[in-house]
Amino acid sequence: MSKKGENIYQRKDGRWEGRCILGRKSDGTYRYRYVYGDSYQEVKEKLIVEKSERILFSDKRPDKEPEMETAKGPARPANGVPIFRTFAEGWLAARQFRVKESTYIKYRNIVNSHILPELGDIEWSCFNREIMELFCQKMLSPNEKRRNGLSFKTVSDTMSVVRSIFRYGSEQGYGIPFDISAVFVRKETKKMRILSRKEQDRLCRFLLSEPSDRNLGILICMFTGLRLGEICALRWDDISFSEQTIHIHRTMQRIQTDETSGRKTKIIITEPKSSGSIRSIPMSWELAKIIQQYGRRKRGYVLTGKENAYVEPRTMERYFEKILKTAGMEKVNFHVLRHTFATRCVEMDFDVKSLSEILGHSNVNITLNRYVHPSMELKRKNMQKLSELLAVS
Repeated sequence: MSKKGENIYQRKDGRWEGRCILGRKSDGTYRYRYVYGDSYQEVKEKLIVEKSERILFSDKRPDKEPEMETAKGPARPANGVPIFRTFAEGWLAARQFRVKESTYIKYRNIVNSHILPELGDIEWSCFNREIMELFCQKMLSPNEKRRNGLSFKTVSDTMSVVRSIFRYGSEQGYGIPFDISAVFVRKETKKMRILSRKEQDRLCRFLLSEPSDRNLGILICMFTGLRLGEICALRWDDISFSEQTIHIHRTMQRIQTDETSGRKTKIIITEPKSSGSIRSIPMSWELAKIIQQYGRRKRGYVLTGKENAYVEPRTMERYFEKILKTAGMEKVNFHVLRHTFATRCVEMDFDVKSLSEILGHSNVNITLNRYVHPSMELKRKNMQKLSELLAVS
C-alpha cells in the first residue's frame, strides 16, 4: 500500500484506508479504529470525526496522542456527561476541510469569541429555549467590551452556527434537547443608503476629470455593480473589448491566519463565494470606450496597472473616503456604489432576472429584497400611472 499523509494509505483495490489510536490493550500494544473511503480527503475527514467521537463516547483518551490534546483541556466533565464544547469543537474540525478557508476562519471566530465563552461548559441535556433566548439577548446587549452590543447580523450568524452544532450533535447520537428552530433573531430593518442622481453625476464628473487607476475602478463599480473584493482582484486580461464584457472569477479579501502563524492576517485571492458570482458582465458602449481609452496597453491588476502589485479592499475603502471628501460629498461606504447601480437599473426598467445575474445573485429575491431601493422619483413615476383612472372625460 502506498502511504499519503499521516496513517492514511491507498489500498491495492484503489480505495483509501485510515486508522487512529483507540487506546492500549492489556499487553501495552495499541488498539486501532479503521475507516475507509474512495479518496484521501474523504478518509481524512472521517478520521477527524472519529477523533471527536472518541471524546464523546470514552472517558479516557489514548496515552500521549498529541493531536487529541487541546489548549482548553478535557471536553468532558468528571461525571462523563457531554458538554456543548465537545460538539462545537467536533463540528468545527469537520467543517475545516469542507468549506473555503475564509468561511472556516469566520466559523472559528464565531465559535471561539461568542459561543464557547457562554455555552461551552453547559451540559448537552440541560439546554432549553430559555437558555438560548438569554444567550441571544446577552449578545445584543451592551457590556464593558461592546458599547452597543453585537449587531443583529452577527447574532443571526452566531445562531446559525449554533443550530449547525446541535444538528452535528444529533448526528452523533445525542438528540437535540429542545426545538432550536423556535429560537430566532428578529431581523433589523435598515434603510440602505444610495447615491441620488445628482450625487452620482457629481461623483462621475469628478472621476472623469481626475483619471487614475483607482478612479477608473470606482467608475467601473458604479456602472457594473462589482463588489469591493471583485474590483480589487480584477485584472486587465479579465476585460474583453471585442466582446465588451468583464469576466468576474476572483475576489480578494483579508482574513485572519491560524493561531500558529506569525502574522495575524493575510490577503487571499480566491474564487467568489458562490458559483453564481462567477459571471461575465456586459459593458455599456460608453463605459467600454472609457475603459479602453484609459487602459490601452496596460497589464496586471486594473487598480494598479502592475503585474505583481494590488490594492487591498480596506486600502481601497480609505481611498474612496478621500475621493468623496475631495469631491465635497457626504461620506458613504464603498458598497453604496453597488446599491446605487442596482437601484438605477430598476428605475430604468431593467429585466430583474438579468440584473440578478449581473450582480451575481443566486436568485431574484436577493436582488429585490437586499439591493433594490426605490427612489422617490421612481415612486412618483409609478404613482403617476394611476392618473388615467382619475381622468374625467
